[in-house]
Amino acid sequence: MQESQPEAPGRISPLLVIIAAVFVTALITSNIIAVKLVVILGQVLPAAIILFPLSYIIGDVLTEVYGYSVARRVIWLGFLCNLMAVGAIWGGGLLPAVDPEVGSAYDLLLGYAPRILGASFVAYLVGEFTNAFVLSRMKLLTGGRWLWARTISSTLVGQGLDSAVFISLAFVGTVAGGVLAEIVLVQWLAKVAYEVLATPLTYAVVGYLKRVEGRDAYDRGVGFNPVSLTH
Repeated sequence: MQESQPEAPGRISPLLVIIAAVFVTALITSNIIAVKLVVILGQVLPAAIILFPLSYIIGDVLTEVYGYSVARRVIWLGFLCNLMAVGAIWGGGLLPAVDPEVGSAYDLLLGYAPRILGASFVAYLVGEFTNAFVLSRMKLLTGGRWLWARTISSTLVGQGLDSAVFISLAFVGTVAGGVLAEIVLVQWLAKVAYEVLATPLTYAVVGYLKRVEGRDAYDRGVGFNPVSLTH
């Protein structure tokens, strides 16, 4: 398979649109359901664990097939859509409720604390961009071989940073240091395990997209500035 070329002007892949939509949906849904804490195998985790790691798997697929520059645009798209969702939820909370009990429940479940919200946004950007960068560089170093090693390695780094940044910014000073470290470790291991278990699906999706799209991106000469949207 030939290495991918830039998209023709005005041409947008329908499959890429679907992938980006699933990515954004997974991100926003995860942030909403994360307010519920659950017990899995004796460990307390946010309910978002059932869906949030999917965003990293999709990030792997985007970088592997379409390249870092496309993944970067989708990451920023997810960030902006999440910001809009949070803004709408916040605005809805300001409106007077007809039923006070419903209003109180709304505020309890969806009323984001500014510190938690800021920690979530920073962790998302750090984790997603690191994940894409590691996968992209490893693809060049391995000549496109060992996809499983690249997806797991990028997740180890990206999800590790995501968990560490979020937990630290959100709870440092309010939770003992040992407890914080345990929470970070448990979340990190759970997310990596999710990636490992999903490896066969990742292979299937990547293989299908490469065949149908005729793309297999190698990021030679690509800038890795996360705020650049031009190349």
